[in-house]
Amino acid sequence: MKKEFQYNSNHSNPTAVLVAVATQKQPLHKTKEYLEELAFLASTLGIQTVKTFIQNLEKPDAKYYVGKGKLEEIASYVKEKNISIIITDDDLTTAQVRNLDEMIKDVMIIDRSLLILQIFAKRARTAQAKTQVELAQYQYMLPRLTNLWTHHSRQKGGIGMKGPGETELETDKRLIKDKITQLKRKLVKIDQQNQLRRKAREREVRVALVGYTNVGKSTLMRLLSKADVLAENKLFATVDSTVRKVVLYNVPFLLTDTVGFIRKLPTQLIESFKSTLDEIVEADILLHVVDISHDNFEEQIEVVHNTLKEIGAINKRMLMVFNKIDQFIAKEYPPFEEHPPATLEEWKEYFQKKPQKAIFISAAKQINIEELRRALFEEVSQVYYDIYPNHEKYDINKLWLEDNT
Repeated sequence: MKKEFQYNSNHSNPTAVLVAVATQKQPLHKTKEYLEELAFLASTLGIQTVKTFIQNLEKPDAKYYVGKGKLEEIASYVKEKNISIIITDDDLTTAQVRNLDEMIKDVMIIDRSLLILQIFAKRARTAQAKTQVELAQYQYMLPRLTNLWTHHSRQKGGIGMKGPGETELETDKRLIKDKITQLKRKLVKIDQQNQLRRKAREREVRVALVGYTNVGKSTLMRLLSKADVLAENKLFATVDSTVRKVVLYNVPFLLTDTVGFIRKLPTQLIESFKSTLDEIVEADILLHVVDISHDNFEEQIEVVHNTLKEIGAINKRMLMVFNKIDQFIAKEYPPFEEHPPATLEEWKEYFQKKPQKAIFISAAKQINIEELRRALFEEVSQVYYDIYPNHEKYDINKLWLEDNT
């Protein structure tokens, strides 16, 4: 194999350059924001970004992703600084990978999808998550075998082979297709077990935390459930779903922390994580957590909504939870000038006009958490009393008054 498919994060001081193409659809300022996210993704694997390269083109170059002149500039820099990895912000085609390999020797060239796959592989803890990630990796690898194997021209024969007419590349493709089939069968069995568990929870209210990666879902999970759940300032700190039982004012429900979404989430991961995403599909209520301190939080909301549409979960009861208000910095505009929402109060007023109820909190600083609990109780109790109409109903206003006096 020409280059290891699995990136070895134990490599001493791995360094990378990031490469992106700015187009009319994706202007320069957006491209710069996306590269900041790509650098954060790389740092999650312990890879240090040394430099970024952006080229303005009508569309990515079909042969090299960037133009040949820009590629020569990148190759020269990589050689001079002894860079070990080149990461592109868009997925590379088979031809692009092959051509880049020929132009830049002895440097690992990976794209955004492969980088995300490696993070998922590192983060996966349960047998289900590990199987899902492995399947996604093989599905990613299959169309790119021509570039990963350089020894495919040699002939191979033996028991179980087609004979001397089958090349090693064809053998590798067949083996990987067999592996994909095995992993899919394994996931079907795991999913059947999960369905039995979910069936046993049918008469319980189910709430799922959803949102862009690194918005504070796990911190909020720990706060609401008082459970020891991993919460880190890293992308995809949570890959495995975590379910905890929570009781608010004597009304119980199940709270699930799910994998974070991200721009350009690899299709292979969405397909492979279908059984995990079923926790979202089968939930009664979604808590959509948003990092309002992020400069690009509106686009992150759109990414989450588009992913929810893709998995068929967009029309559920939803509570918008705007987190990290302690880190929010208001934008400044000239006096008397028309402008979009800029202060926290303006954003609150803006989202009050939307269909979903919006709560503004800081999970880390525990600001407005009681307001969130109250709003969550109101949502959960409506579902709970539909399931158990004869259960004694609680006056939320009375309970609220008792708890705050």
